[in-house]
Amino acid sequence: MIYYLSQQVLDWAHGGDWESRVSFLRLFRYITVRSAGAAVTALVLCWWLGPKIIRWLILQKFGQEYVDRAGEAGKSDVRERKKGTPTMGGLLIVVALVFSTMLWAQWNAQVELTMLSVLVLAGLGFYDDYAKILKQNSDGTPPRVKLITQFALAAFVGIYLWNLPASSELHLTGSKAVWHSNLVSDVMLPFCKYPYHVGAVTGLAIVSLAIVGSSNAVNLTDGLDGLAIGCTLITGFVFLFFTYLAGNVKAATYLQIPFVPGAGELTVFCSALIGAGLGFLWFNCHPAQVFMGDTGSLSLGGAFGIVAVLIHQPFVLVIAGGVFVAEAVSVILQKSWFKFTRIRTGTGQRIFLMAPLHHHFEKKGWHESQVVMRFYILCVLCAVVALATLKLR
Repeated sequence: MIYYLSQQVLDWAHGGDWESRVSFLRLFRYITVRSAGAAVTALVLCWWLGPKIIRWLILQKFGQEYVDRAGEAGKSDVRERKKGTPTMGGLLIVVALVFSTMLWAQWNAQVELTMLSVLVLAGLGFYDDYAKILKQNSDGTPPRVKLITQFALAAFVGIYLWNLPASSELHLTGSKAVWHSNLVSDVMLPFCKYPYHVGAVTGLAIVSLAIVGSSNAVNLTDGLDGLAIGCTLITGFVFLFFTYLAGNVKAATYLQIPFVPGAGELTVFCSALIGAGLGFLWFNCHPAQVFMGDTGSLSLGGAFGIVAVLIHQPFVLVIAGGVFVAEAVSVILQKSWFKFTRIRTGTGQRIFLMAPLHHHFEKKGWHESQVVMRFYILCVLCAVVALATLKLR
């Protein structure tokens, strides 16, 4: 919105006495300036709205008064959680993120598609959180309903992108665009210079797994104070760089990565996400005043998935979000092994002391803050490796 208003003022003042006085508005043409503005706006908005939303959640009794069994199959040991702390804090993140992005970004197909995904997944997460509060247990929305909604959204995104004939271009130094690709049927692998054509069906499967898998992985990571949002911030910085480079034809040409017209505006979105995440962490750090709930975790994870797809880097997300992947894999392995051993021997066995993975280390005697900080360190390492894929190919 600010971009459009600034350009209208410049057009109005062009050739007149006011032109020199409003020339500073040309700054808003730069993605870097608008990205900084989006980050600061989202941060300040979170600081301002945070106490108000937390008080409202407490008044509405949107707190977690039940015992969370961590969703672990066959587990008799019930892990006590912090009761009374309000959940649905993801509302704060989503409001700040959406408002800041609308205020500072140029609205194009990429931004609109990303915002749509965030809002749909936030709505799904809100419904799930509300169902848990009404029932006062950890059941919430049936997993099948959540998966159907997520896959339906992913299928819509995939089909929409597949119908775009040439949604990215591969540039070579010193030459014009020599290769055109589709964001769905052509896959870019980390540490590889050129994309691989995998076809529509495989491409749609990759798009769906990126969005659904990322959404659920962040959701599973949300279990300790500041853990999920801190890892989200680190991963967000990775995609801040990737979106800017993918939307800049000179940078994309130099690094030999696909240039995606309009992807630079996703940098503004990533900046707003980082600002909103920092603002939320202010209230979510130990001891947490509010939990993000599925409202925040599903939407943030889905945002990473759609952004990664839109810049032709779904597999980089696996590296950058390595902590999220490890958390999700730990749950899959735990449940699968438990069911397998129960069928074979009659008694279910476990690989980890408790899943997701952060609870395993808590059971081993790590303090909550130790787990969070060490996972941050691992997430930074994953982020460095992901950024290294830009040159190590």
